Amino acid sequence: MHVSGSDDLDIAVLLPCYNEAATIGHVVRSFRQALPDARIYVYDNNSTDGTALHAMLAGATVFRERRQGKGHVVRRMFSDIEADVYIMADGDGTYAPEDAEELVRTLITERADMVVGIRRGVHQDAGRNGHAFGNRLFNRLYRFLFGQDFTDILSGYRAFSRRYVKSFPAVSGGFEIETEMSVHASRLKLPVCELELDYGRRPEGSHSKLSTFRDGAKILWMFAMLMKETRPFAFFGTFSAALMTASVVFMTPVLYAYFQTGLVERMPTWVFSLALMMMSLLFLTAGTILDSVASSRAEQLRIHYMTLTGYSKPAQKRNVRNKSVPAPFDKSHAA
Repeated sequence: MHVSGSDDLDIAVLLPCYNEAATIGHVVRSFRQALPDARIYVYDNNSTDGTALHAMLAGATVFRERRQGKGHVVRRMFSDIEADVYIMADGDGTYAPEDAEELVRTLITERADMVVGIRRGVHQDAGRNGHAFGNRLFNRLYRFLFGQDFTDILSGYRAFSRRYVKSFPAVSGGFEIETEMSVHASRLKLPVCELELDYGRRPEGSHSKLSTFRDGAKILWMFAMLMKETRPFAFFGTFSAALMTASVVFMTPVLYAYFQTGLVERMPTWVFSLALMMMSLLFLTAGTILDSVASSRAEQLRIHYMTLTGYSKPAQKRNVRNKSVPAPFDKSHAA
């Protein structure tokens, strides 16, 4: 299959895997058929069921990441692999490799830095009711906190430009890595697209590694940490508002009695309300200062992103390659 405009593009397919021996061979072969010119990498995350062997037999290049967790694997993949376009999918067979061509085409034609494959029907049937509820909750929470850029932030089927991959810090360690990817794009206002795709079921013998409550708690914690790092004024301002409200509640009856009698009859309550007010002002001050720091960091990240080269048009890429290899020195042309 041919992707228009990608003749000279170097495409890498990245497959993070943990105990996916039942499916990884079929997934690798399907990606090889869908994108014949792409390089396929499988990163084995301490599997114990022969995942690495099945991937190698199917024709993939296999590496190992010993730190357990998808976030650690993604960080290693993004730092190790050089390409123009990156396709990331899971090795469990729930994403159709045939859709990779459309992801690449959308990335190129829209000149985007990330294309997210929205999982069609995942909110109605995600294998477990808890997973479906979590998907709805986290997507709505994301749109409330970080903007309307994405409708399925937990999708693991994505296409990236080189600029995105090499500017993404990847600090999380587990399944919350997808949330961090989305926030990175929203924070730097990168061009992104979404593409609705079918979402399959795991075949017999393949089991999900997700834990509804444990991984859900990690994602919520990541929301809080990313909120603190990217929107500190809103984060600390929320605590400031809560403390100020509590201070006013405790302070009001004391002030009412004071204006009626001229006496402060409940001194401990008055002191406690003042302490709450001081804490509220401290949180507000911290949020204001850190908001300036966060803005400066975002500007630096954006500048770094702008220095990176994305995928190039074939003619441009050929010119770059020609310039990168100096021609032999010809004495007849010497001045």
